[in-house]
This record gives sequence, structure tokens and C-alpha cells, in this order.
Amino acid sequence: MVADPQSFTQLIKQETRTIGFHQVGIVRVADWDAAAPQGLQSWLHQGYQASMGWMESPRRQDIYQIMPDVQSIICVALNYYTPTPRPTGAEYGKISRYGWGRDYHKVLHKKLKALSRWLEAQDPAIQTRYYADTGPIQDKVWAERAGIGWIAKNSNVINRKYGSWMFLGEILTNIALIPDQPHTQHCGTCTRCLDACPTQAIVEPFVVDANRCIAYHTIENREPALPADVELHGWVAGCDICQDVCPWNQRFAQETDVSDFQPYPWNVGPQLSELAALSQEEYDRRFPASALRRIRPDMMRRNAQANQPQGLD
Repeated sequence: MVADPQSFTQLIKQETRTIGFHQVGIVRVADWDAAAPQGLQSWLHQGYQASMGWMESPRRQDIYQIMPDVQSIICVALNYYTPTPRPTGAEYGKISRYGWGRDYHKVLHKKLKALSRWLEAQDPAIQTRYYADTGPIQDKVWAERAGIGWIAKNSNVINRKYGSWMFLGEILTNIALIPDQPHTQHCGTCTRCLDACPTQAIVEPFVVDANRCIAYHTIENREPALPADVELHGWVAGCDICQDVCPWNQRFAQETDVSDFQPYPWNVGPQLSELAALSQEEYDRRFPASALRRIRPDMMRRNAQANQPQGLD
């Protein structure tokens, strides 16, 4: 199928960068098929997944259940950081940077589809399957194995060039490619993310309890009311606290060159009072083609109201 895996691997990486990805790394699946993800079963056993039952899918632990003929995984990353400052007044809600601009799924899928089609055009026997936070793939685990970065104490993947402000994607393929070296750990003795988390969701290094996590409660928690003991600290969509305090982000974050990730102005500092009374029409106007649409209007109203005194408008 591929006469020279070394040359073809380099050709793939060149095409990946031409398409616009900022980072690329290769994993040879056979090197890891007997290595179960460290800590996953313990994490699930302790109930740290909260209501996210999809985290328990057996396919997340066995890549062959997703693509039986997979030999290699092409891991990619896109820098999404924009340095726009948030307003500091208590009347403003906070939205995580990942949701400031266009839906990252759409941006990554377009590029992943282009790379997949290019790969398949090289040989009719080549098969591909791509994901961007859209399937039972442990994207952070594979990204670390591909050398994209390392899984940090706050569970995000950190890259020396971009920090942790990266969207991850993968292409599974049935061709044998030359793998990259897995990334090594570089958090050292730093505990800034653990110390800064206001809800103590990072219960120990590398372990996040979703039951305490602001991002989980503002995005994934579908209940009409949030737990009384989880204070949102102004956040209405996600939470960037553990990333904002990370020395790697403070020192190395650089503005993205992807125009789609530039923020819509109304996402940087929305008024809590407006979000607390958000209508379906206003929701559609504010969040077109947005990853924030995972947060339903009733959830956005709930999140905003929870940040107001006594949860009142």
C-alpha cells in the first residue's frame, strides 16, 4: 500500500501543515494496544465522570472497536488562543475562550476532512476515520503518545509552543506510518492549577472530579438547578481558571492565526442580567455556529441566575 513509510509519513506531515494544523504527531497503535489508559478505571469507579455516562464506553479503551483495521493515528492540534481581556465587573458573565468564536468542531472537521480525502486519494486501499471531540476517542491520551504535548495536572494537554490553548483532532487510518516519540512530563513540582481551582475539582495531580468542576456544571449538567455547594464564580460557560494560572500558558501562549477563533464581541463579556432572561431568539442570534450551543437556553439562564445574588434576575 505504501512503499516507503518514512517518506510517506513526512509527506503526510507536510500536507497537514499546508492544510493549516499547527501541530501533528503519529502513533503506531500496535505499540499501545496492550496498554490500558492509566487511571481510567479508577477514575470511573470513583464516579468522577458525574453524569457523563459516555465516558464509560468500552470503545474509549479499545481503539480496535472503532476501526478494526487501524494501524496508525494521526494526531493534530490547532492553537485557539486570543488575548482579548475580559471585563472585570461582577455584572459580567465569563465564557471560556474555547467558545468565544466559531464552533471548533466545524473548523477542525473541515480540515480533518480535507486531510482524510487527500490521504485516501493517494491509494484506493487507504481508509480513514476522523474525530474532533466527536467520538469515543481519548484524544488527550493519544495526543500525548503522538508527542503533541503532555497531559498536565489539570488534565489538559500542554504544548511547549502553545501552552494548553489547543483543540485536538485525530485521523485513524489502516496504513503503517513512522511514529513519533511520546511526550514527556513537564509540570514538575508546580501546583498552581490545583491551588487556584476555587471548587477543589482537581482532587490530586492529574485527577479531576467533574462533580466539583465549574466547566462540567455549566456545560454538561442538565439538571434544572445546580448543586448548592458549587459556586460558579461568574462563569456561565466553561471555566479557564486552571489554564489562566498555568506558567506554560502565561509564558508561551501566542495568538492564533485562525480567524474563525477570533471572539464574537458579545461572548467576551456578556451581561449576566441579559443571559438570565435569554430567549430562544436571542440565543440563536448570540450563538450562531457556536460550540456554546451545547449549552441550552434554559441552562444558560440557570448558569447566569446562579451567579446573581440569591439566583434572582
